[in-house]
Amino acid sequence: MTALLEEPISTWYAEHRRDLPWRRPGVGAWPIMVSEFMLQQTPVSRVIPAYEAWIERWPSPRALAAATPADAVRQWDRLGYPRRALRLRESAVIIAANHAGQVPRDLAALRSLPGVGAYTAAAIAAFAYGRRHPVLDTNVRRVLSRLISGTQYPPGSLSVAEQALAESLLPPEHSRRAATWSVALMELGALICTSTRPSCGGCPVAASCAWLGAGRPPGQPARRPQRYEGSDRQLRGQLLAVLRNAATPVPVSAFETVIPDERRRSRALAALMTDGLVTRLPDGSIALPGD
Repeated sequence: MTALLEEPISTWYAEHRRDLPWRRPGVGAWPIMVSEFMLQQTPVSRVIPAYEAWIERWPSPRALAAATPADAVRQWDRLGYPRRALRLRESAVIIAANHAGQVPRDLAALRSLPGVGAYTAAAIAAFAYGRRHPVLDTNVRRVLSRLISGTQYPPGSLSVAEQALAESLLPPEHSRRAATWSVALMELGALICTSTRPSCGGCPVAASCAWLGAGRPPGQPARRPQRYEGSDRQLRGQLLAVLRNAATPVPVSAFETVIPDERRRSRALAALMTDGLVTRLPDGSIALPGD
């Protein structure tokens, strides 16, 4: 099965892949790690400028480790889910202290880093070091669900069966083919086998697709994420923006014009404190961590 699918998918990828900075020849493990943190729940178009600015400022784990948590949160700016900035810096500190400043190759060592789950560890090991690990993001899971299982959408959470299927389809050891296969599937899902409007006419393996062959039976997509507008996440972002733009810690009253509702303002501020994104100083003022 792998041999029948690998060549057309890899050929399609070579012709149609996007020119993304973290995929260019010679890019090291650290930039790839940064990109994987940023790409979690964030569109590629928003990640590219943030990634380039981050790598220019902190081109290595040691460079970021020397920065403060506040520096990381400010640089993250409006990319969303700012805890990722703190976890990335915490990982950089560990890499600098325990791994001679080099992003580890081993899955277990990667998984021990803050903010690095199963997917991120596999992606770093595969794309940075050519290790033979299945990389199962949302796009890859959807492609394999349709292509092999004949269902429009994969289950809500990654199953043991999905993991076993992905591993069985990996090309052989001792080459970077497995990494190319994974990133090609990822790109196919992003550009062709999309969630709601797949372009089956442009798919290089349409003739082998179980879902297409069955007449594209409808399935149930995963639950949509909560709307951002008006959400508590938006309110937390508004409070963080005040602190990012301030040169010094600010009094609690500085947030009143941003969120007039005292109950919602207090809840958002408490959530930021719980996440370690802000801190209350002895005088009662609020600051980013490390400021």
